[in-house]
Amino acid sequence: MASILERYKKTKAPKAPQKTMEQYAEDALYREVWEDVNNEKTTAFLKKYARPLIAGALVILILITGIQLWRHQARSSRLAAAQAYETAIGNMDAGALANLAKNTSGATSDLAMFQSFMMTGDQSKLEALAANGSTRDFRDLALLHLAALKGDGMSAAEFEKYLAPLNTKNSPFYFSASLMIARKYLAANDRGNANIWLDKIISDKDAPNVINAGAQALR
Repeated sequence: MASILERYKKTKAPKAPQKTMEQYAEDALYREVWEDVNNEKTTAFLKKYARPLIAGALVILILITGIQLWRHQARSSRLAAAQAYETAIGNMDAGALANLAKNTSGATSDLAMFQSFMMTGDQSKLEALAANGSTRDFRDLALLHLAALKGDGMSAAEFEKYLAPLNTKNSPFYFSASLMIARKYLAANDRGNANIWLDKIISDKDAPNVINAGAQALR
């Protein structure tokens, strides 16, 4: 076995055949021809599709520029709206807040409209916010305030129906509205329906502690 290994070690690996000058010249010529062919193909492709390629590049450039300008303008608008809001609040200017609400959008518009109502007590601002507010939070908040303002003229059943849009956990005022409805039924001496709403609050682990405590006190 050892002798076989020794003979194997002494055996030299065959050398790679050396290229002749003619073969080197052929390789060089092949590479040159291949490069020329590729260059011709590239040139032909560019000539054929130059206009679509340029048009596509321009479209991409315009889109990128437009997006950047839109972002800049949106940021500038938000900053301007925030500054206008702070100025109106500082001056206690309900009219400026109402104008800001009309000329902006989103939560800034809703907040300005609600603050305008808080300064003036103008119920029509709450009506507009409840009907057309941009955010659910402020729409529901406006409806909750309207229920408190109009509740005396409603029966308990009408009051419950009025606050029906808030009878979902998607509303941030779900538990507040539930407690208000329970109190309305109690004021109408309808303990049965009142307890339905109170039990709903008490049995719900998600109910805020303050509202839960209020419901237990009424139960």
